[in-house]
Amino acid sequence: MSPTQLTKHWHSLDRAQIRELQGQKLHRYLRDCVLPFSKHYQAVFAQAGLTADDIRSVDDLAKIPFTQKEELLPTADNPRKSLEFVLVPDPKVLAKRPATILRALTRGKARVKEELDREWRPTFMTATTGRSTESVAFLYSQHDIAHLGIGSGRIADLGGRTRDDRMLNMFPFAPHLAFWYMFYSGIDRNIFCLSTGGGKVMGTEGNLRAMQKIRPTVITGMPTFIYHVLSEAVNEGVRVEGLKCVLLGGEKVAEGTRRKLAELCAQIGSPNVQVVATYGFTEAKLAWAECPFTPGHTPPGYHLFPDLGIFEVVDPETGKVQPDGVGGEIVYTPLEQRGTVVLRYRTGDHIENGLTYEPCPYCARRMPRLMGRISRVSDFRSMRFQKVKGTIIDFNELEHALDDVRGIGSWQIELRKTNDDPLDLDEIYLHVTRTCDLPEEVLHGQISNMLHSHFEVRPNKIVFQTPEKMRELQKVGVALKEQKVLDNRPKATAAPHQPPPAAAAKANLQEAKA
Repeated sequence: MSPTQLTKHWHSLDRAQIRELQGQKLHRYLRDCVLPFSKHYQAVFAQAGLTADDIRSVDDLAKIPFTQKEELLPTADNPRKSLEFVLVPDPKVLAKRPATILRALTRGKARVKEELDREWRPTFMTATTGRSTESVAFLYSQHDIAHLGIGSGRIADLGGRTRDDRMLNMFPFAPHLAFWYMFYSGIDRNIFCLSTGGGKVMGTEGNLRAMQKIRPTVITGMPTFIYHVLSEAVNEGVRVEGLKCVLLGGEKVAEGTRRKLAELCAQIGSPNVQVVATYGFTEAKLAWAECPFTPGHTPPGYHLFPDLGIFEVVDPETGKVQPDGVGGEIVYTPLEQRGTVVLRYRTGDHIENGLTYEPCPYCARRMPRLMGRISRVSDFRSMRFQKVKGTIIDFNELEHALDDVRGIGSWQIELRKTNDDPLDLDEIYLHVTRTCDLPEEVLHGQISNMLHSHFEVRPNKIVFQTPEKMRELQKVGVALKEQKVLDNRPKATAAPHQPPPAAAAKANLQEAKA
């Protein structure tokens, strides 16, 4: 089957059929690719007493231990630890396989050797951003690069993109998934694409000139940077008519963000723009998108590719797989990767309403979907505002709440310590830009009251900034990801046996509930 025919075939299947085919493919992938050639998983399976024959269904995945990011990080004894996750085939093993022998007989040994080299040899790399831990490299072979195009091309198909579209890729130039995913989207679907490199390369003005010159029908990039570019377009009276879609990645997308971006697009001459969010992570070498939907309605969830990987949603505490429709932590296992491979990878991302296999109410495609908001467990922070006990703040929800405030545009939360003393109380400074005619003191009261009613906290200070100053604070066009939450709290020396931040936050939350 061609990639298009294969996609349509999987769309026609129900839940049981999808999972049956995934189980078969998983078994073959482990048997033929992972276990023969992965140093890490050879050891994992041996320790667990497992072989590929023990894994023949999606349910059998639960037998395989989880993989976490910490396992890929370099250590003093093993500074190249992540290379243990790279599939390194033995040419002698490949040469003895019946499929290889048959190909050699029909195509010639030299051609088959070149094909195998392109399938297995790493030639490309992306890396994690390294915001919470050290950056980790993920290697790709030509086989993986082809699947970048397949996955990103499906996102283009999902949005109804055609060869007549023109795409402006505003993701920053970097060895990170988001930029290259959009790059290969244009290549795979033969769509014109100009990649500007974001703000660091061409700056806001350069991106504005590019918008005026190519008149894009699709703009893709980080939500914060696109917001700044569109705001500047409105301020300068720039007209960009014919824009159909704003495709976002790299950050959470609140409903307020969608609304504000759509309003800015309307002001530059493109009403009824579809604002679509994507979800992806370096370890998967893929990203997934929503299909376009009517603004103001419930988002349809992220449409997954069941032939390329298996998603599980597990209880973050017990690791038990959750039923369909129940939220939990996202776990991912690939079915087609070469290069760096991680099985049952715990993303640290929490999906609000879990998985569903029901047809999408907007596009009617039958494929699994991740439903609801996605948030990071690291965005739950323990804040100490009084001497007695701490307060747990869900910064995922806080960001959504601020994005939904109509009177403000861009914003930044800055965390500080009283007197800059690491042992003193926490403080929250909120920097905002005003986008309405309300006096600052009125808007100040509305923001403060909203935060108090929803999160039982009031910012120590609300600072109204100019758009230029806000771009400087957020490091728009300077940092790889714009900084919306900045933790400037000095760190005290950790006491012996002090629990890690996540454990401390959980303990505080349980204490607060009690």
